[in-house]
Amino acid sequence: MTKKLSPQEGQILLAAARQVIVSHLNGKENPQLKLEDYSPGLAGKGACFITLTKKGSLRGCIGSIEASQPLIKDVQDRAIGAAFKDPRFPKLKLEELPDLQIEVSRLTIPEKIAYTTPDDLVNKLRPGIDGVILSQNFRRATFLPQVWDQLQDPEQFLGRLCQKMGLDPEAWRNQHLDVETYQVEKFIESDQ
Repeated sequence: MTKKLSPQEGQILLAAARQVIVSHLNGKENPQLKLEDYSPGLAGKGACFITLTKKGSLRGCIGSIEASQPLIKDVQDRAIGAAFKDPRFPKLKLEELPDLQIEVSRLTIPEKIAYTTPDDLVNKLRPGIDGVILSQNFRRATFLPQVWDQLQDPEQFLGRLCQKMGLDPEAWRNQHLDVETYQVEKFIESDQ
């Protein structure tokens, strides 16, 4: 990963995510970004996931895997996506804001894992540390490292990730899928 962000930079990202969601809910334009107002860590290219929870339950999660724009802009775009474009949930409503908690996960650059057998793949994963990307042709799916909290068994983790990708849960055993891992630096809003 590039240089770690400071706690203050993390707070700026969280504030930017909340601000863009509030602006959208109030029918206002997204705040204009002046990249020169931000540190190199925030103005430089970065990839992130925004996870929204409401009273401890998932309320939306959208992200990018590859850094293609300034991190601060990626945070804004993904916050809008998590709040209003996650197909698993209805669009966020204004009355939900007081119960909403925002988490920003900044991703490292994914690294390909070379493996020979399904057991070799399982042994190379680091539960609780690695986010995992599975790819096959045009299909691709990822789980953030935080998903290990719910799916602690690597075989179950890979099976569910295959399902998310639209494959049989045993596909990781029966086919040689492309596998990449990454880590995250996460920032979570404190209780409102």
